[in-house]
Amino acid sequence: MKRVLITGAAGFLGSHLSDRFIKEGYYVIGMDNFITGDQKNIEHLLNNSSYEFIEHDITKYISIEGDLDYILHFASPASPIDYLKIPIQTLKVGSLGTHNCLGLAKAKNARILIASTSEVYGDPLVHPQTEEYYGNVNTIGPRGVYDEAKRFQESITMAYHRFHGLETRIVRIFNTYGPRMRLNDGRVIPAFMGQALRGEDLTVFGDGSQTRSFCYVDDQVEGIFRLLHSDYSKPVNIGNPHEISIKDFAEEIIKLTGTKQKIVYKELPVNDPMQRQPDITLAKKLLNWEPKVDRAEGMKKTFEYFKNLTQEELYKSEHKDFSDYIN
Repeated sequence: MKRVLITGAAGFLGSHLSDRFIKEGYYVIGMDNFITGDQKNIEHLLNNSSYEFIEHDITKYISIEGDLDYILHFASPASPIDYLKIPIQTLKVGSLGTHNCLGLAKAKNARILIASTSEVYGDPLVHPQTEEYYGNVNTIGPRGVYDEAKRFQESITMAYHRFHGLETRIVRIFNTYGPRMRLNDGRVIPAFMGQALRGEDLTVFGDGSQTRSFCYVDDQVEGIFRLLHSDYSKPVNIGNPHEISIKDFAEEIIKLTGTKQKIVYKELPVNDPMQRQPDITLAKKLLNWEPKVDRAEGMKKTFEYFKNLTQEELYKSEHKDFSDYIN
């Protein structure tokens, strides 16, 4: 069996990737320190003979016994609520954590795929965003801790590829959604669905004209799987190019959930991107990949997941105590 290490394995995407690689016949080693991950995301895997879990902070030295064929580096806070509360840890996991993963890949002669993000484009001046676009990022703004951590992550990965000849892959992930998202993590889909389920009005920041495009998790995982097994070392956008304004999206959620809430408007956060849409020409050409799940189908599956949460989970505050991680 080929062996793959997945960092951030207890997170939303990391747990779905673990499922996919086990299904494909791989032996998966999951790693997470639960700073933003959740053990319930991997509980169904803990007794699987093709899975083992190691609780570890990857900003510290990583030791894995035996061979490794692949590393997927998905450890990082990804929600604004999280990375604004733990900005230094966010920078450390993108820098020190990535450095440790690359060093491990070099030692094990393993191919590594790192999870970058559409946030490297910042508030883009080019629309849609192609991989050649350098971005428009405020390095000292509140979102800069996440944006720059990911941009550095790309830079050091390419340095290892060019200097050491390491087999590297870089995926730039655009907004992804589906079951196992944290309900109150600050991102728009769980935020809207949580508000609808609690009978609260839906909060739109700014006038709602800003756009997003949403990719269902199964499509995202398929794109990542194909990219890992490709021969391409530079960044590739993986996302759904179907764009929608936040105001129109809020109205879609109200219709989907059958609620009668109003839309309320609040001040737009600093450096919140006004447009976000991937150009996936490269992914189509290189990977023969494009999203298959339309938004109506994906949102229905996601809503069913949130609808089945307990009342305690539905009303639980996501103001997590990060005191043990602030350093």
